Amino acid sequence: MPEEVENTVVPETIGGVLGEKSDAYNDSNEVPCLTGEDQAAERDLHVTDDDLLEAKELAATYNLEEVRDILNTFYRLHKRDPNFPLDVIEKIEDFLQNDGIFAQPEKYEQQISEMKIQAALIVNNSPYAEVRSVVSPHDDPTMPCSTIRAWVLGILFSGGIAFINGFFGIRQPAIIVTSNVPQLLAYPLGKLLEWLLPDVGITLFGVRHSLNPGPFNKKEHMLVTLMASIAKSSPYTDHIIWIQILPQFFNQPWAINYGYRILIALSSNFIGYSLAGICRRFLVYPSYCVWPQALVTIALNSAFHDEGNSAVLGPFGKIWRMSRFKFFLYAFIFMFIYFWFPNYIFGALSLFSWMTWIAPNNARLNHITGAVNGLGINPVTTFDWNVMTSNIDPLMVPFFSTFNLFMGMFLSMFIIIAMYYTNTYNTAYLPINSNQPYDHFGKRYNVTSILDERGIIDTEKYQAYSPPYLSASNITIYMFYFSTYTAALVYGFLYHRMEIMIGLKDIFNSFRPSKKGKVEKSQVLDVHNRLMKKYREVPEWWYMIVLVISCALGCAAIAHWPTHTSPVVVFYGIALCLVFMVPTGIIYAMTGVEITLNVLAELIGGSFVQGNALAMCFFKTYGYVTCSHALSFSNDLKIAHYVKIPPRFTFFAQMVPTLVSTFVCVGIVSYQVHLKDICTDQAPFKLTCPFENSFFTAAVLWGTVGPKRLWGVGGQYSETLIGFPLGIAVVVIFWLLGKYFPRNRVIRATHPVALLNGALYWAPYNLCYTWPAVPVAYISWIYVKKRFLALWSKYNFVLSAAFSAGVAISATIQFFSLTYQGITLDWWGNSAVYMGCEGTACPLKKLPEGQFFGPAPGHYN
Repeated sequence: MPEEVENTVVPETIGGVLGEKSDAYNDSNEVPCLTGEDQAAERDLHVTDDDLLEAKELAATYNLEEVRDILNTFYRLHKRDPNFPLDVIEKIEDFLQNDGIFAQPEKYEQQISEMKIQAALIVNNSPYAEVRSVVSPHDDPTMPCSTIRAWVLGILFSGGIAFINGFFGIRQPAIIVTSNVPQLLAYPLGKLLEWLLPDVGITLFGVRHSLNPGPFNKKEHMLVTLMASIAKSSPYTDHIIWIQILPQFFNQPWAINYGYRILIALSSNFIGYSLAGICRRFLVYPSYCVWPQALVTIALNSAFHDEGNSAVLGPFGKIWRMSRFKFFLYAFIFMFIYFWFPNYIFGALSLFSWMTWIAPNNARLNHITGAVNGLGINPVTTFDWNVMTSNIDPLMVPFFSTFNLFMGMFLSMFIIIAMYYTNTYNTAYLPINSNQPYDHFGKRYNVTSILDERGIIDTEKYQAYSPPYLSASNITIYMFYFSTYTAALVYGFLYHRMEIMIGLKDIFNSFRPSKKGKVEKSQVLDVHNRLMKKYREVPEWWYMIVLVISCALGCAAIAHWPTHTSPVVVFYGIALCLVFMVPTGIIYAMTGVEITLNVLAELIGGSFVQGNALAMCFFKTYGYVTCSHALSFSNDLKIAHYVKIPPRFTFFAQMVPTLVSTFVCVGIVSYQVHLKDICTDQAPFKLTCPFENSFFTAAVLWGTVGPKRLWGVGGQYSETLIGFPLGIAVVVIFWLLGKYFPRNRVIRATHPVALLNGALYWAPYNLCYTWPAVPVAYISWIYVKKRFLALWSKYNFVLSAAFSAGVAISATIQFFSLTYQGITLDWWGNSAVYMGCEGTACPLKKLPEGQFFGPAPGHYN
């Protein structure tokens, strides 16, 4: 195969199978009858019957040289890919290294046949079974997508979800509507419009736009879903506004200015889009960027729109003929009904801390086994799907990701226990597992007592009061946060430098007329990239304009109003994002594990602007939130890529709902800030602002007190900076082990960054929220997928979507019909969770009345 090809060029051997299914493709209700050779290939290559029959047609057109070229390129990029089966990699390796195959091919007919099929799967489908299970390798470019009804529904859902999440996001507990809800509601509404609206419209620039272009299809449905998904999050700058305006925080009433609020909100929201678009060659186009979250969304879409219903073999020889939609419906109804029990009727099912019920006031028992204030060591921790998926969805992400996170959390637990029971950093006087800061009396840290009238630290007040102290679990978290940042950079260089260079070369070529329109050979191997070449790409300068305007808006707001902050923080924050976005994005796309930059942004920002909490918050916004938004938008771009929504439609489908949701959310804050007692314990509708209170605390600790006092030279937690070299060491060690033991399954399945990231799930969470996902992930990804791949492919992601949607809809109805009305069930099943030390944390050591721990006042660093 040539090194570079034109965008519109498709290998002749692939023509005819991209646009339509081959005759071999089975879409009946019977399990295909395969030969013994086919059954062996199916087992060896981890492929379903339908995919195998379709791949065989293309495989028959390949010669050995073509197969070797395809597999050589694939092997270079995927030989250490934990998502790809090791046994298939070993077969590819044996094929490429066996010169006898090419000298005497007649002796290796079975091996050659399997490798041709594998090459066909790579070229004409996805290398990954999980992607093949829900993403079609075919496309119909004539299918309407950007229709009037899709845009009407998308904008309505964007405004609605922005209003609900924006208004109730400051409630305790919050009510958050996920994108599953509008995805569910959009289908019947779309079909209703299909039935009601007439086929009338206008023609613009040669394209007819009708009110009813035909059946409501999967591309329209996904466009609506993407728009609603974009709008589900409120602008991060709303948190800054809350702590600026309210008198119990910084008391800066000028921040109510509408122009100021809208400028910083638009700026922070739109920068993420521009960076996601610029980095799409690294995070969207490559086939190894699977994006597990996208597969669940697409699975739900497929359940509504796919007409195919192949029968599949299940356990005990049972043939499953149930359609994906019917399976989704049954699973959704089950979870909708069941979730009433752990969430409302019998709360003890949610956090099943049965060991602490034996002796509720036993502090040491609670430290180890407690589900609320302990570490959560418990073999049976929950019967609540919402708790089980709090940290990671075991049906969505690969098993190796789930297990790495659990092992990272489990191993770091011994550091917490050792620190706590040796009273290191005076942690024994505090709860063992808490994310709150404390003073030297063991009480919640009163940050307002160290501020002057400008919201800046008053050194005399600080020296008279106390430095902030952290729990053992919180200290451990910070150490491992530091390790994940260096680990992510080193991992990106050692494991993915080739792919990163391919992306850089592609970006460079896009600005060269002689090279424009050409892609790397490795990208041609992906059928989804080739199919998307039929549509006009978004020019780079579109994203660049968005970036420039977003930066200008942020700088104007910061400079014009009395923020006491230099606009340079915008560029510092973006620079931080650019350094980490590609390596953390690749990790996120492959594992489903996001490396957030919040602590690093606080550490660096707080060091730059020591004593100025507001400046630190802006640095954090443009460093951490910009990267987080960009990765979220990259996931949306991958969904559009998989479903074959034209890129220019996706561009506007991201921009428009962002504009709508920004104005909606800013308007909501304009109303809420005038409510009496807002963000206090006496607030109406329970709008007590739990996150805003935590955000203010973090702003003061990192911005006002500053990281230099806590982590600088002589700082009380400076030893935890060992996390930075630790992250480098862990990645290098596993990279070397993988190089010298490439076929060791344990080393291959160990993802060093995910392993380190597992230690970040403490405080306030514990093992109760992570351990239950492990057996579920094993059953799904190892047991069922290995033995019943067709069954797993058909139903696994649909089950995840059904359970998530059932929880979301059930929780919404429970909230508005009961919780919002103050109707509760008071009995042991709901109160047992908070008995004894689970209700009020019991520290290991208690201070005598009036005593304190740590250095005396006036002697703090």
